[in-house]
Amino acid sequence: MLTTRALFGQARLTLFTRAGCGLCDNAKATVTKLHKRRPFEYIETYIDEPGNKKWKDVYDFDVPVLHVQSVGEGLPKEAELSDARKLFHRMTEQEVEKLVDEAEK
Repeated sequence: MLTTRALFGQARLTLFTRAGCGLCDNAKATVTKLHKRRPFEYIETYIDEPGNKKWKDVYDFDVPVLHVQSVGEGLPKEAELSDARKLFHRMTEQEVEKLVDEAEK
């Protein structure tokens, strides 16, 4: 299965979060648990930090939000709204893994 991932690309998970957010802490724990079992690129983006106004404008009242994307040639490094599969607020490890599987196909 790792050969298939190498050919088609690993998934990139971007968690949009903020400090002091209990749901965000739960989402981080869920993603971390899955990351221990399988490889993928993981990025945390704190929407309240300077330079992240774009994401704060979109997700200010929705964090945590998880973007799951395929990392292939020609895809941008930064998460985009249009090409990501998304999970909002509460998420299970199974839901995250399903989106990772889809992104890696």
